[in-house]
Amino acid sequence: MSHVMAIAGVALSLISPPTADPAVVPSERITIDVVTVNGSGCPAGTTAVAAAPDNTAFTVTYSDYLAQVGVGAAPTDFRKNCQLAVQVHVPSGFTYAIAQADYRGYGYLEDGATGLQRASYYFQATSQTSYQTHLFDGPLNDNWQATDATDVASLVFAPCGEARTLNINTELRVYAGTSDKSATTSFMTMDSTDASVSTVYHLAWQKC
Repeated sequence: MSHVMAIAGVALSLISPPTADPAVVPSERITIDVVTVNGSGCPAGTTAVAAAPDNTAFTVTYSDYLAQVGVGAAPTDFRKNCQLAVQVHVPSGFTYAIAQADYRGYGYLEDGATGLQRASYYFQATSQTSYQTHLFDGPLNDNWQATDATDVASLVFAPCGEARTLNINTELRVYAGTSDKSATTSFMTMDSTDASVSTVYHLAWQKC
């Protein structure tokens, strides 16, 4: 199904990320390498990762992340996922944690249909965190945003002095529910034709 993203120029209700302490954020620019990217929501060549210039966040931009159900949708299209592994290269003497993640996209849900977005994060050789899940009810025809936030006491930092891969698992699902999927289509995207609309992972820093 073709769809038109209408995100550019539309105001999004943003939740402010945790305030970074300038005394802790490293001044030397961090770099990020994509180790692996797999999943039906992120085919090869459709995902881009970039670090913020001030080292407080990094962004992931998708261009083919669409879950849909109904007319024109394959039976497996109701669920799309992406397993992204990245290596964040940090300056010596520092480590980081994911403090907050902001997910954005566009949704068209018929009355009676529902959508789901969820994600989890964990470092290589550590236990996978619990998924954080956000639900959306139809009717919906608008941009959507979901935020995962971790309080300071629960932050999980990468081990100091070790190169650990950060694994990020994301998922979109759309259920027809009581809507007429034989005559309508409901969908949710986490992609955008506007590169400024990305998933944002806010970093918390700590000195080793």
